[in-house]
Amino acid sequence: MIKDSWTFKPFTDRPIALVDEQGSWVADFPMELPPDFLRGLYRDMLAARLLDEKFVILIRTGKTSFIAPHAGHEAAQVGIAQALQRGHDWLFPYYRDMGLMVAMGVPFKEIFGQMLGNAADPAKGRQMPSHPGSRALNIFTVCSAIASHIPPAAGAAISMKLQGTGQVSVCTFGDGATSEGDWYAGINFAAVQGAPAVFACLNNRYAISVDLSHQTAAHTIADKAHAFGIPGYHVDGMDVLASYFVMQEVIERARSGHGPVLVELEVYRYGPHSSADDDLRYRSKEEVEAAKRRDPIERFRRFLEKQGLWNLEWDEMLRADLKAQIDRALEEAEAMGEVPALAMFDDVFAEPTWNLIEQRALVQEELR
Repeated sequence: MIKDSWTFKPFTDRPIALVDEQGSWVADFPMELPPDFLRGLYRDMLAARLLDEKFVILIRTGKTSFIAPHAGHEAAQVGIAQALQRGHDWLFPYYRDMGLMVAMGVPFKEIFGQMLGNAADPAKGRQMPSHPGSRALNIFTVCSAIASHIPPAAGAAISMKLQGTGQVSVCTFGDGATSEGDWYAGINFAAVQGAPAVFACLNNRYAISVDLSHQTAAHTIADKAHAFGIPGYHVDGMDVLASYFVMQEVIERARSGHGPVLVELEVYRYGPHSSADDDLRYRSKEEVEAAKRRDPIERFRRFLEKQGLWNLEWDEMLRADLKAQIDRALEEAEAMGEVPALAMFDDVFAEPTWNLIEQRALVQEELR
């Protein structure tokens, strides 16, 4: 059914928030989500946070070579995941979306296999760490080149429109991507073609070490949607319910033939840009600590408590269960061992070419 009226308005002066810092529902419509769904949002955010902490241990112990911390992004990532039709829609993520992978249902074991680059990785160790994908869940493999995945997301959405599949292409990126030519080309093409695409910017204000004020003179990233002739939504990405409700509506909007949308979700990353970054060179400890006082998980915990859906005993059981799942998944992934050297010749072509067959035989002979 095609709707002509929508709950949320584009180009708002302030970010759209539905739950305030004290955990109170402040929207002008009733919150009618089932308790299990609400608790599931909390569970997924907590799982993402614990996974981020485990990644720090992996890099410190030399078991992986690269991490892109995602703590602080959990509410936006979980809200996006819950708004998608998993395995039907297509997701084009970026390297900081590991919490999004968890919420989409990518198994912990696969995530750790990708981080280790070993035989538990469905991609057989071909990518650098923090660059997952999933054929089963229609998740496009992450690319390191900033914004290079945006034209493919636009192209996929145009294909969905031409074939009438009823799917939507959702593409996530950081604020740094919005300075790239691929970003403008991809969104512009999707807008001209009226493609079912949603472009979601997780704006954490720092593209590596470059503050947002040095990235753009625009008031917000969402304002840039004016140039493409599409709606631009400005959302509090530290509010999981605002992230979920807005993404749900704009995905429905794109699915029903209204064309693409740009969504800016304001978040804050607590960690450095990556394991190779010293964030104290461009921001203060005080700024980071102030951002942590707006923590998305703690904010939603207060909300659940006011709904009678949270208590300390349940929280402790949940944390213990998630930690056990994560520890077990890491052990299972490590036990899979290295990817066989000859696997480099797999999956290159549907039928191997004569020269690949020869090269494979030479490598096999060398390994004897």
